[in-house]
Amino acid sequence: MSEVLTNSIQDYLKHIYDLSAEGHPASTNDLAARLGVTPASVTGMIQRLANTIPPLVRYRKHQGVTLTPEGERAALEVIRHHRLLETYLVQSLGYSWDEVHSEAEKLEHVISEEFEARIAAALGNPIRDPHGDLIPSADLIMPKDESVLLSSLKRNQEAVICKVQSQNTDLLKHLEGLELVIGARVKTIEVSPYDQVMKLQIHGRKGFAVLGPAITNKVFIEILHKG
Repeated sequence: MSEVLTNSIQDYLKHIYDLSAEGHPASTNDLAARLGVTPASVTGMIQRLANTIPPLVRYRKHQGVTLTPEGERAALEVIRHHRLLETYLVQSLGYSWDEVHSEAEKLEHVISEEFEARIAAALGNPIRDPHGDLIPSADLIMPKDESVLLSSLKRNQEAVICKVQSQNTDLLKHLEGLELVIGARVKTIEVSPYDQVMKLQIHGRKGFAVLGPAITNKVFIEILHKG
């Protein structure tokens, strides 16, 4: 590969992967918002990545950008680093799940493949990170995610929390205070038909949690009982 994968390039590839995960090209405006740069800067970078040998992205003006197979492998490599590092920081160094993202962002670009392999082995080759995000395998295949949004639960259904799709520190602390963490078992008591506010019973916790869509659309579950 002729292009050196700088930290900046790795960040672009990682965010393009994330934004296009549902099969739609990532827009320059969405990338600009994610990366904190101007749309013009994004356009310049993705044109550069489209012209590497081999190309890392496919780009058509006004139609967004997707990764080539080479770009996807590079993205999955840095995603694997990031999620293994988050897991290591929580399990081995005592970090909380709301502290690890920024630390992993710094370290993901610099660890060697040997260090990655040793972390994975020491952790028992985990499948999910502390937020429940799936970790790409050592051969850079992303496992299939069959979780669904908490907001999709109906009355009397039971589920297990398996992922929280947010790096917002305050939200993660709030969820931890509610004991609404990865592995928590919940049952829907009520769902408002007007504003989708949910009243949940959390296994092992007294009382109920009342959550609106701002939270229930960021929490993913595995349904256990369909009511």
